[in-house]
Amino acid sequence: MKITILTLFPNVLEPYFSSSIMRRAIEKGIIEYKLVNFRDFATGSYNKVDDIPYGGGAGMLLMSEPLDKALESVGAKEKKVIVTSAKGRLYSQDDAKRLAKEDELVIVAGHYEGIDERIIKLYSAEEYSIGDYVLTGGEAASIVIIDSVFRLIDDVIRKESLEEESYESNLLEYPQYTRPETYCSLSVPDVLLSGHHRHIAEWRDDKRLENTMLNRPDLLRDASLSIEMRRKLIKLIGKQKD
Repeated sequence: MKITILTLFPNVLEPYFSSSIMRRAIEKGIIEYKLVNFRDFATGSYNKVDDIPYGGGAGMLLMSEPLDKALESVGAKEKKVIVTSAKGRLYSQDDAKRLAKEDELVIVAGHYEGIDERIIKLYSAEEYSIGDYVLTGGEAASIVIIDSVFRLIDDVIRKESLEEESYESNLLEYPQYTRPETYCSLSVPDVLLSGHHRHIAEWRDDKRLENTMLNRPDLLRDASLSIEMRRKLIKLIGKQKD
């Protein structure tokens, strides 16, 4: 996969691509990336990229011309274009899975009050928000999207490591423990030390349901649950009511 990011601050993003799992994916040739500073496509002596919005309002808006030229320079009209935006739809694991199937992604890291709407329309861009809050710039959001996508590509991470993660089957992950067995008077649950695989699997299913009920009950509406898991969920709901 090739990832191109249009940004005003490439120096913020560069360390991410030279670190950890991403660095190894690049070295293996699985990921290719390019950082484009769209200020380089601005005109005038000050390389201006923003202006006041029509109709008034606080803040500045990214102008269409520099972004259009930058997007055109990377052939964006033939590629999937994403814009990070607080007014975009909420980004999800399902979006990550869908984007991971693309050969190329072009991401515009939004800034200020956003970008000229005509860029969205000209490039059929998909706008995503990574949460119900506002950031000062889109670089952090871009990294979140990229990180969620590239790890799903074959040979980046072992498939077994992806199978029981949070949001798989619309359930959150179970609690996990490692050595030592006791730390600060807190012990690893006995079932995890038992070596009994069926009991461990059942405990993990129970904890996935509990964590989801506690932290993200909204996910349960679309969760893919076995008959046994549904029975467990009904019992949990009953206990919660008690």
